[in-house]
Amino acid sequence: MHGMHSVVDWLSFAVWEDGLLIRSLSLSPDGGIRENIGKPYDFELPYWAGEHPVEPVPGWPNQAPYPLPFHPLALGEQALRALFGFVVEGHPESDDIDAEAVHLHGFRVTDPSGEEQAAREAAYAQARRAMSSPRRFRLGPDGAMHEVSLESS
Repeated sequence: MHGMHSVVDWLSFAVWEDGLLIRSLSLSPDGGIRENIGKPYDFELPYWAGEHPVEPVPGWPNQAPYPLPFHPLALGEQALRALFGFVVEGHPESDDIDAEAVHLHGFRVTDPSGEEQAAREAAYAQARRAMSSPRRFRLGPDGAMHEVSLESS
C-alpha cells in the first residue's frame, strides 16, 4: 500500500508478506510520525540518516526548521520506485516502468434494481435541504479571513 498527499506533505506506505505486516510508515510535517512499524528498508536509510534534508526556501523570512529529517514526498517517490518500479513526480531512471504505458482494466459495479441509487439520491436531497446557504471567504490585507458575497467572487 502506498499513499501520498502533496497538500499536507503526507506519506504512508505498508508492506505485508503472507498476511503479516512487515513495514508500515505514516508521517507528515504537521502530524509527525504517526506509524513506524518494522525495520526500515534500505531505500529509507539515507533519508533517516539526514542525507536528504529539506532546505529553507530562499527569500522566505522566519522559516522554522522542517519538522522531519526529510521531505515525506521525496521518500514517497523512492518508496514507489522500490516497491512498485516507477515514480510519479520524481526523475525516472532507465530501468523504471513507464507507468503511463501500463494498461489497466476498469470495472463498473451496477445496481440492477436501482434501489441503492434511489436511496443515495434521497439521502443527498435530505442533506442538501438541511444545509445552509453557501458562504465564501477571502483572505484580507490584515491576514484574516473575511466573508464576501457570492456575486463578488
